[in-house]
Amino acid sequence: MRKIVAAINMTLDGFCDHTVITPDEEIHQHYTELLRNAGVILYGRITYQLMQYWQPLAKNPSGEKSMDDFARAIDKIPKIVFSHTLKNVEWDSARLATQPIEEMVSELKQQPGKDIFVGSRSLIIQLLKLNLIDEYQLCVHPVVVGKGLPLFENITDRTILQLLHTKTFNSGAIILYYKRANPEHK
Repeated sequence: MRKIVAAINMTLDGFCDHTVITPDEEIHQHYTELLRNAGVILYGRITYQLMQYWQPLAKNPSGEKSMDDFARAIDKIPKIVFSHTLKNVEWDSARLATQPIEEMVSELKQQPGKDIFVGSRSLIIQLLKLNLIDEYQLCVHPVVVGKGLPLFENITDRTILQLLHTKTFNSGAIILYYKRANPEHK
């Protein structure tokens, strides 16, 4: 069975906003490898449209190796986009979800293949509420912004996580790897 892995960048004060963090070469390399080892990534409309930034770089490299490698990896990985407003997607490797998130994720999880990554805040919140996330990879960047969209917003049930390990980058960013603790410790 495939794992559902929530992988997202956030600020030290818990906000998700890709415009306030500056990933360096080391972080781009990390996420390039992550994408190369994933089977599919799930996005909501907003994150999907944000990630389309990389589409032109995949076709016309910038000359910055870590960014170009990431652009090729994000271009190649299959993407499923959950949206109520998009009618089509322009990325060849993307498709719109045709089922509700719970059904689609449950089906994907049963299929053979590499792990399924979730890269959108809104989807992470929905899947957390449905108890469908197997692992969290939270990349916390050393920046405080004081406002924005909190990662864990409108969560009403207590979820206890178990720290698996960490990865520290030279920039001071750190990835916290968690899994859901045993259900009896809820």
